[in-house]
Amino acid sequence: MLETGAIWGLTGTTVTSLMFIWAMYSQYVPRHLRNHIEKYAFKMTGWISVYVHIKFTEYTEEGLKRSENYEAIRNYLSANSAARAQRLKANESKNSKSLVLSMDDHEEVEDVFEGVKVKWYSNVKVTQTQSYGRNSSDERRFFTLTFHKRHRGMIIETYVDHVLREGKAIGLRNRERKLYTNNSSSEWYPWRSGKWSNVPFHHPATFETLAMDPEKKEGIKKDLIKFSKGKDYYKKVGKPWKRGYLLFGPPGTGKSTMISAIANFLEYDVYDLELTTVKDNSELKKLLLDTKGKSIIVIEDIDCSLDLTGQRKKKKEEDEEDDEEKKKEAEKKEIKEPEKQSKVTLSGLLNSIDGLWSACSDEKIIIFTTNYVDKLDPALIRRGRMDNHIEMSYCRFKAFKVLAKNYLDIETHELYGEIERLLAETDMSPADVAETLMPKADEEDADICVKRLVKTLEEEKEKARKLAEEEETKKAEKEEKRKKKKAEEAEKKKTEEEEKKKKKTEEEEKEKKVSGSNENGYVSEINGTN
Repeated sequence: MLETGAIWGLTGTTVTSLMFIWAMYSQYVPRHLRNHIEKYAFKMTGWISVYVHIKFTEYTEEGLKRSENYEAIRNYLSANSAARAQRLKANESKNSKSLVLSMDDHEEVEDVFEGVKVKWYSNVKVTQTQSYGRNSSDERRFFTLTFHKRHRGMIIETYVDHVLREGKAIGLRNRERKLYTNNSSSEWYPWRSGKWSNVPFHHPATFETLAMDPEKKEGIKKDLIKFSKGKDYYKKVGKPWKRGYLLFGPPGTGKSTMISAIANFLEYDVYDLELTTVKDNSELKKLLLDTKGKSIIVIEDIDCSLDLTGQRKKKKEEDEEDDEEKKKEAEKKEIKEPEKQSKVTLSGLLNSIDGLWSACSDEKIIIFTTNYVDKLDPALIRRGRMDNHIEMSYCRFKAFKVLAKNYLDIETHELYGEIERLLAETDMSPADVAETLMPKADEEDADICVKRLVKTLEEEKEKARKLAEEEETKKAEKEEKRKKKKAEEAEKKKTEEEEKKKKKTEEEEKEKKVSGSNENGYVSEINGTN
């Protein structure tokens, strides 16, 4: 038997010889001939080997877009197998809220699926390129999946789908949620921000801090949970997996806060769609197609965004009594507005959110907000488009208790009974109540803030009373003015009728005189003839 030293000497000589042969081969054998040799070498290896290799590249064939499958595999291996790797790589992704630990280059890990062992290899290929006289290197990474060929069917049909599905789910859980806003179509270029710009979404609102009746909040939460788990149900009933919410109510009642609470509850991204910057219906469809699943599409103050009322309302008598100056100003404004307004139509918006195009992506919530729900066209907010109508009302006692807990950390006070009575009699928005409850100095405690709210509510109640009296006076004056105008019109009409009647009588008398004179002339002519 050979001694250990002899074995190492033989091994070193063999390795040296192989390296020399490889260097000579790489230097003197032409590239096209090397390609043929390597191609047939791979074929021979494939005939001998019992293993199958699948390659997943980092970029698509065009080389411009990162492969979603590569990202999903990296997420899967990071969560399931990378803990067993010897060397890890920490990636700081702009779309992730934490560091992503993945396998380092040229690292190998094992994974087991349904009792079958597979191996994943993390590889990188460096290519040298020359541009404008300068040498540069380009790194292309890829994963290689290796498994025994007797498991080919199960791996390709089941395991790969499992890895991609789990990897995408992990990516969604780890992603940093974003708030998007649409750009003007002049900025729709790949090297710029594209159709949407975004910032991280860090709004702190939750259903626990939302000033609303607890029973109503619980109903909304149950509806959202049912929707988020309803993929198979929506498919069964034949509807796109989307749901519409209409939030309506006076200003300051928490519509925007509700949107943030929904986004945080479901962990969805938010797309704030500004209709006034959308050029036409075609551009609107492209924008909506560029949104992702697990997202909320928001159009705030939709009654102000565009003329989407359908103009179906009839004019009433009161409209005719407006001042002439206001009418002229409105006409001038209507003439100027079409030049600035978007060409998005009511029909285009309806088709985008509820037509064939709405089924192009799943798991989306569409939210409209408005201060004046009566201004919206019924076709826009019917069930099926806006499935859940949520009224955001003025602050009542149950909502006040939530605000008191949030801002003052109290659950009861001696003035709660007085506040309950005043809130039932006075319309005050949650935003105004919250601002009144918020301490304005370090010296202010809960007692001072609660007393300030009582005083503010009493002032608002008195102000509302005076305003109601003024409105009643104006209404009475307006009614008196209308009656007076009606009486004047009736008098004018009566005078005109009398003048017409008098004129008609005069004409009849004149005709009689003319007729009488003609008869007298005729009689005289007959007598002269005789």
